[in-house]
Amino acid sequence: MPDPRVSKLAQVLVQYSLNLQPGEQFILRTSPLAEELSLEVYKEAIIAGANVNLQISLPGASEIFFKYANDAQLEYISPLRRIIVEEFDASLYIEAEHNTRELSGTDPAKQAQFSKAGAEISKIFMERAARKELKWSLTVYPTHAMAQEADMSLSEYQDFVYEAGMLHLDDPVAFWKNEGKRQRELIAWLAGRDQVALKGSNVDLSFSIKERTFEPADGKYNFPDGEIFTAPVEPSANGWIRFSYPAIYGGQEIEDIELWFENGKVIKEKASKGQELLTALLNTDEGARYLGEWGIGTNYGIQRFTKNMLFDEKIGGTIHLAVGAGYPETGSKNESGIHWDMLCDMAESEIRVDGDLFYKDGKFAV
Repeated sequence: MPDPRVSKLAQVLVQYSLNLQPGEQFILRTSPLAEELSLEVYKEAIIAGANVNLQISLPGASEIFFKYANDAQLEYISPLRRIIVEEFDASLYIEAEHNTRELSGTDPAKQAQFSKAGAEISKIFMERAARKELKWSLTVYPTHAMAQEADMSLSEYQDFVYEAGMLHLDDPVAFWKNEGKRQRELIAWLAGRDQVALKGSNVDLSFSIKERTFEPADGKYNFPDGEIFTAPVEPSANGWIRFSYPAIYGGQEIEDIELWFENGKVIKEKASKGQELLTALLNTDEGARYLGEWGIGTNYGIQRFTKNMLFDEKIGGTIHLAVGAGYPETGSKNESGIHWDMLCDMAESEIRVDGDLFYKDGKFAV
């Protein structure tokens, strides 16, 4: 028998997050390490009447690809990938890492080249999602490697993952619906505003959100969830920010990232570890040096950093910025082959919007 929390997670994902309907084309992207959750999701999707397609990745395959792929292979777009992005109705990715540092020995330039080649497919995915033509969600299945990354035992990490999703509650869906209501109250306050100023020990940055839309995050796209997010106006960011938490990309850790912005563009970058990868990713394409997202974590139930952005960007008391592609539903016009989130602690900081205090020392002030 599976862990009852796993069964409940599968039900929430299929019935609430994705709301699968009879006849819909559904792709389940997963790993052998997530067999328990994958089978439960598969069962629930079949019961819902969806047409389920499985895409199973093999542990170690990504490392082989980035070590040995030539230019043509790095830039190849599979017709199967295109069909899924252009025609399918729903997609779920279950992250289940066997080695969180799998790509540490691979060439950062190859990762950037691969991401650049996939920019068109990523754009189609985002545009269909914004039009509500493609439902998608991302979740985690706890593994030993992910627990070690978070400095936890496996059982402790399992409790962390399932409690972050409120799966210990009798009705987790009711919780996430209420969370969405709370987020929409914050979004209503922000509606129609323009100038944002972030100031604190790690940030002195301003940008515009004029005519941009904030989106709630209440368990539909990510599970667990907990943030509100939008896209800064592309040429508007000016100033400096230090990301006090390590940033992870392709299993590689980059520490103490500092970015300097001028008229929206990153004009200087610095890191105490991983400088080469940081610069390579920012040079992926023109859009990679502009902001595609600004998010504010609203999940104060997540109390610790785990080196997994699915959880970390939701931490109450933090903000995150993503360089690269923005979500069209927020009004973003930025296009790129990457979308890379970086996390900043706001414990000693404030956010003012059109001069009005919105957020102070990690808490909402409205």
